[in-house]
Amino acid sequence: METKDRGENASTDIKREFLRHTLATLAYRGRKAVLGASEDFGVFRLNPGSRTPVQILAHIGDLLDWASCLARGQHIWKDSGHQAWDSEVTRFFEALRRFDDALKSPEALGFPAERLFQGPIADALTHVGQISMLRRASGNPVKGENYFKAEITAGRVTAEQAPPVYEFE
Repeated sequence: METKDRGENASTDIKREFLRHTLATLAYRGRKAVLGASEDFGVFRLNPGSRTPVQILAHIGDLLDWASCLARGQHIWKDSGHQAWDSEVTRFFEALRRFDDALKSPEALGFPAERLFQGPIADALTHVGQISMLRRASGNPVKGENYFKAEITAGRVTAEQAPPVYEFE
């Protein structure tokens, strides 16, 4: 019985570290998508029915706040609306830090790691890609990068990221 418990704990630790690495990946890619955008980018609209980048970024913040709650066993969703672009950028990194703190906590996860990934994390990754695409559509593209070579480390979820290793146009 003791061996099984250790094996389950090891498996949980591996999953938590993978989630933390995924958050660091989200921070790295998200940083490229949100920093250096033109002043009016947050309100850019591809067409009349589409969400603006600031609305998408606010939604990412909501997803990460929800994920922090889920990690602690609480299913709480809050649609916060949106603030100015710079405020939402700050919120993005703060929400990443809160979720990362919940993942590195010794407390048991409130929901399975797989569900945390398949819901809020995967959705947030999708939306960061949308922001990157909107950057290109607005005439202010993000440089492409070989992310396999990027220096991404679990726990690095702030705007302070390692410089790109291999970028391209």
